[in-house]
Amino acid sequence: MKIDRIHHVAYRCRDAKETVEWYRRHLNMEFVLAIAEDRVPSTGAPDPYMHVFMDAGHGNVLAFFELPHSPAQGKDPNTPEWVQHIAFKVDSLEDLEETKARLVAAGVPVVGPTDHTIFRSIYFFDPNGHRLELAVDVGTPDQYRRLDEVKWEMLEEWSRTRRAPRHAAWMHEKATAESA
Repeated sequence: MKIDRIHHVAYRCRDAKETVEWYRRHLNMEFVLAIAEDRVPSTGAPDPYMHVFMDAGHGNVLAFFELPHSPAQGKDPNTPEWVQHIAFKVDSLEDLEETKARLVAAGVPVVGPTDHTIFRSIYFFDPNGHRLELAVDVGTPDQYRRLDEVKWEMLEEWSRTRRAPRHAAWMHEKATAESA
């Protein structure tokens, strides 16, 4: 078996309506489906919920559950805030800059653009506290080839040492030299 694509990715939200409206307004995602039940279909547990689905483009679906009878959602206190995030691809640097300007004008704090050498991105939070990233690919075919050639070596070295391998240090040395 080979996976065809991600059917949907689901997260929790505080308020389904607020979440749908926020994603429509700020990220132009269409609201495609709502499912509400009094019992969880997979377990039969009595736990009413609203499950909303947003079109994230090209068959990708981002979904949310509002669970009014569950304790307030929390975050893993041992995982840094920057680690868990949802990254969406955008078409151009212009789209990235225009979206940043719209978010900032709407009062949404934005970090970036951040230069990751092969892509540029901005970071911000949705109303549920989920960190989001918008990224635009800017790498060259040679850069992607170089990274592809060392991926297994990097993984093996990391697995043995738990230290960042230097196989792709060229990605960050340029940025460090420019900022010096």
